[in-house]
Amino acid sequence: MKFTCISNVLSEACANVQRATSAKSTNLPTIEGILIKAEKDRIMLTGYDLEFGIITSVEGTVESAGSVILNAKILCDILRNTPDEIVSIECDDRLICKIKSGDSEFSIMGFSESDYPELPKVSGGFPIVIEGELIKDMVKKTIFAAAENDSKVIHTGVRFEVTQGNVRLVAVDGYKLAIRNEKIDYSGEEKTFVVPKKTLNEVIKLIGDKVETVSMIVAQRHILFECDEYVIISRLLEGEFLSYKSAIPTTAKTEVKINTRKIISSIERTSLIITERVKSFVRCIFDNDSVRISSTTALGTANDRMIAELSGERVEIGFNNKYLLDALKVCDTDEVYFRMNGATSPLIIVPDNDNTLIYEKSFLFMVLPVRMN
Repeated sequence: MKFTCISNVLSEACANVQRATSAKSTNLPTIEGILIKAEKDRIMLTGYDLEFGIITSVEGTVESAGSVILNAKILCDILRNTPDEIVSIECDDRLICKIKSGDSEFSIMGFSESDYPELPKVSGGFPIVIEGELIKDMVKKTIFAAAENDSKVIHTGVRFEVTQGNVRLVAVDGYKLAIRNEKIDYSGEEKTFVVPKKTLNEVIKLIGDKVETVSMIVAQRHILFECDEYVIISRLLEGEFLSYKSAIPTTAKTEVKINTRKIISSIERTSLIITERVKSFVRCIFDNDSVRISSTTALGTANDRMIAELSGERVEIGFNNKYLLDALKVCDTDEVYFRMNGATSPLIIVPDNDNTLIYEKSFLFMVLPVRMN
């Protein structure tokens, strides 16, 4: 195998593919590497850690076709430091690869393609096509609520519910829940599946600002994303997802219309005395068309107040400041509505108070309160 390629193009592609390789030493060193295949003036690059894979290709001048697996970290470090605009990679029958750029030359040992694990085949079905900016927005507005660690692994992912003309994303852990709905041009069969958090984080990184659409093909246990020049393959999470619809209160004894930017600023101010070492919560009192927010820690106290439109009962309730801010910071409306049923029931944040079924609104965030002394 021998080919030449533009250095920064190959370097960027390898850096993206590297994220799908195993970062830990394993008994299978090939999954720590990138599979390189050169043929017909295209250089195919594959990274796969047995659960998640990224495939892409770049243009190059191929003098002789072939393939090799090279350690991803070493390869990416070399390419990132090449002194010339052009890099050449040549591999002999013993799988010794020479990487040349300008006056620099490296010789590293590779592995045979035959040692590389086979990627799952994902095909068939009606593809789900979503605008790149839309899927990125939907993921960002829900992924923060997916569990980091949970006895139910399925809650470490985001649930997709795709029906004719609509897609809904749902994420949940033991303290918060996020829902995002959007209309899409889809007329295939209904699909429900849960994608791992890691996969979605990588997908939105690869979307960037240039990808117009993302195509998803869903199989029984795997999903394939097509993002411009990149293909992402991932396993799906299995198990019983929370019955979230029954967990969301459909009525409210108290409803508050509030300015999104101002409530964020108020919570941030009163959170200044809350640190990783000095933990506490923010206390919110909703009464008389105002919101009083305070916190008390060993470092001192903080108080703030802002105007709001309130209907219903007075509520005094406490929240983890980070969970509340995580939800509010992804709200893209100037005003939001808080819906509550007392100090021990969850807070529901929605964009409006119309008659739309609560979990069918464009977004919904639910944050559980904390016990106050």
